[in-house]
Order: sequence, then structure tokens, then C-alpha cells
Amino acid sequence: MLLFESPETMPEAFGPSAVTIGKFDGMHAGHRRIISDLRAVAEAEGLESVAVTFDRNPLSLLRPEICPAPLLSNAQKIELLDEAGLDATLMLEFNQQRASQAPQDFVREVLVDTLNARVLLVGADFRFGAKGAGDVALLEQLGEQHGFRVQRIDDVTSGERRASSTWIRELLDAGDVTEATRLLGRPPSIRAVVVGGHQRGRTMGYPTANLSHDVEGFVPADGVYAARLVIDGERYGAAVSIGNNPTFEGVPDKTVEAHALDQSFDLYGKTVSLEFIEYIRPMNKFPDAEALVTQMHADELRIRSILAL
Repeated sequence: MLLFESPETMPEAFGPSAVTIGKFDGMHAGHRRIISDLRAVAEAEGLESVAVTFDRNPLSLLRPEICPAPLLSNAQKIELLDEAGLDATLMLEFNQQRASQAPQDFVREVLVDTLNARVLLVGADFRFGAKGAGDVALLEQLGEQHGFRVQRIDDVTSGERRASSTWIRELLDAGDVTEATRLLGRPPSIRAVVVGGHQRGRTMGYPTANLSHDVEGFVPADGVYAARLVIDGERYGAAVSIGNNPTFEGVPDKTVEAHALDQSFDLYGKTVSLEFIEYIRPMNKFPDAEALVTQMHADELRIRSILAL
């Protein structure tokens, strides 16, 4: 997949193309439906399949007080868009100039002059341009003027609710990584560099990889999880603890620790990922380290069963 970070970096002769526009935060079932339909249209009509997205949630600039935490870093999002089989992604910087751009100017600059769009796929509630003034009806009018057609994509629903990034955040905040996996089509994951810790796990027979607080992705609710530790593309069963471990004093909030089962690694300074498979229990305070170790043994047995280890 080709990645472009501004209209100026794209070849003048790019296209013609089939395009979709969105934040693509989480790359959930709804996003995957749009991209699948986009690729089908592009293949049938001999077009380049292109996603247009932004380098941040527009709310981070427009309404930072209500902007939700992202489900993915830009790097993770690009990787997932690439895996989805797109020909190209245009990741635009969302700045004040972009925020104040009239809908008609956005269409002319990005869709017409840059991408040579022939087809545009969007959801029925799509809004764009300054103050969200543009909608699908306006896109259809502009498409008639500029020679592209607009294809509306129905929402992907589960039960009576639309698959959305908001719903996935709610699930992860509740620790429900199983339902989040169903909506995402893959386990929710985070990525970070392994840093030094207090070495408490090692003294109790459970050495852990401690993740930096500079984490890519959305960290689920505090608790213990069955997970997979991903190192250089290889996956290993792991028990993961998230929280401040109230059994001990002085542990920072939201520490993420992973114990790889049946493995011994020196991971300091290495970037690893965690894929969350199932929630095991909340983060409890135990009377002493011995009681905690007893519970950790029980957690390990359950996690081995879940991961078929």
C-alpha cells in the first residue's frame, strides 16, 4: 500500500480512483465492510482503491474536552489499512486550515484534483467540511458537477446497535475484550517498549515484561487477562496484569505487565504487542505476597486452559 501524507506528495497522474473517507479508528467491522466494498468496486471498474483519513481525531482540535482516546495509533491504523488490501492511503494533517475548509473546496482539492475520484463510498451519516456543513446530499450534487458518483454504505449492526468505535471503547473500559474482539474481527491490542520494573514478579516466580506508559492503542480496564505476547511476529501465551497492583505500595496507576508462559525472554528496550483474549478477574488487594502467588497460580491454570497451552 502506498502512503501519502499530503496532496502535494501524490503523483499528478494518480488515479482514477475509488475513495472512502473516515477516521478508521479501531478498523472495526463497519470500516472493514466499507473497505471490502471499496476494493470490489475498484477492481470491477479498474480504479485505485484509496482511503482518506486524518492524522488525529478532528475533535482533538475542535472540541478537545470531549475528544475520546484513540483505539489505534497512526502507525497501527496504517498497518491495518495496509492489511485490508488498499492500494493507497492519504493521511491528511487535520489543522485549523483544514477545519475551516468549505466542503466544496475539500471535494475539489482532495477528491477531484488529487485523487481523480470516480466513485466515493461513505456512510449515510457522513459529514465533512467546516462545522460539518457537508453531507451526503451535498456530495451527490458535487459528484454530478465533478464526474464522480456517491455510493452509500449501510451500517454494520450487532443486534440493534451499530458497530462503532464508541461501542468498542465502552467494551474495553468494562474489560469485555471478548465482545470487542467480535466487533473488531481481531483481538484488541496494544504496543509499547518494555521497560524496567520493580522485579517483584521475578521474586514470586512470575517474571514480567513491563510496558512503557507511552502505549499505542487503547488499554483495557484494570484486571488480569489471558493474552498473547507478540514479539517479532511470533505469538506466545501470556498472563497480563493491568492496574496499580494494590497488594504493594508505590505502584503507578495503569501499569501493564505481561508474564510469558513457558518462555524466558530478555525484552528490555524491545517493542512488543499484547493481544487480549479474555478477561480473568479484577485487580484485587491481597493480604500478602503469598496469597497473591496462590491466586496467580490459579490464574495461570485458567489462562492455560483458555489458550490451550
